[in-house]
Amino acid sequence: MHRDDAYALLCEYTESDSLRKHMLAVEAAMRAYARKFGEDEEKWGIVGLLHDFDYERWPNAPDHPLKGAEILAARGYPEDVIYAIKSHADYLADCPRVSLMDKALYACDELAGFCTAVAMVRPQGIRGMKAKSVKKKMKQKSFAANVSREDIVRGAADLGVDLDEHIQFVIDAMIGFAVALGLAKRSVD
Repeated sequence: MHRDDAYALLCEYTESDSLRKHMLAVEAAMRAYARKFGEDEEKWGIVGLLHDFDYERWPNAPDHPLKGAEILAARGYPEDVIYAIKSHADYLADCPRVSLMDKALYACDELAGFCTAVAMVRPQGIRGMKAKSVKKKMKQKSFAANVSREDIVRGAADLGVDLDEHIQFVIDAMIGFAVALGLAKRSVD
């Protein structure tokens, strides 16, 4: 299991630049949490990188993530990687989040998307962004309306981390990849 192979698989199934960037953002957050918890950074990163690779082709439940799980199994990915990816879907009752890796993926997924949305409306992008700004935007129901605030809050609680600290941790993880994520400071015309 190598990151280059995982990224090639992602690109094979996902054409959308924004969806690719989302998976890169979740990968960054997962790698940071793996370091924090003393876990396998490569494995956790690949889980973040591949969690939505099948979404563009099979966006409806339960095809996503079950179709992706079949592809990963056929390509020899470890069972715990496949399980973590399946467990990020609330509608799969037979895949409760059990391991720390499962819980971290769930906690990072929606939050990375929301942090991206907040950074996109800031002239300075993600740099200098604080949890306070993200929480303020979370109160605006019309902002990034498709992102579940409940999932963000539940994810932090299930992972056993303070929500404010979790938000800042994910922001900080994403800052290192601001250019690749398209979240660096924008020039003014």
